[in-house]
Amino acid sequence: MSEPGPSIVLFQRASGVTDRRGLRQVAERLRTEVAGAREFTCLISDDAELLRLNRDFLGRDYPADVLSFPSGAAHGPLGDIAISAGRAREQAAALGHGIGDEIRVLMLHGLLHLLGMDHETDRGAMRRAETAWRVKLDLPAALVERTRR
Repeated sequence: MSEPGPSIVLFQRASGVTDRRGLRQVAERLRTEVAGAREFTCLISDDAELLRLNRDFLGRDYPADVLSFPSGAAHGPLGDIAISAGRAREQAAALGHGIGDEIRVLMLHGLLHLLGMDHETDRGAMRRAETAWRVKLDLPAALVERTRR
């Protein structure tokens, strides 16, 4: 059996995202270190696309910053993540770091959801995991850390 291929990062109407190579590299690092070498796809797009995805698949009428769509399979690809470059840009500006760092935080958050974690129901397990990975990956405050302040 061959080694799984790298995860895929797609850019669609993702204005302001300049470090595409770096984001692909962090996706690969997340795949190997966090996801146990399981693949995932990450779409980085705009608010309109995240609004469409959120509405069509989750019935929510707002553009989310990150959405996760787990495959549900025990083996093979974990699923898909979608990130809004617009939301990432606004959150990065409000928090005083760059859009690339914010996208990395959102990618980690989405990946933990693909792995089955849910910060709304897991009594802090996702928060602890996200914080530990954020420190290891040298990222700004993780998404679940910011929402409890």
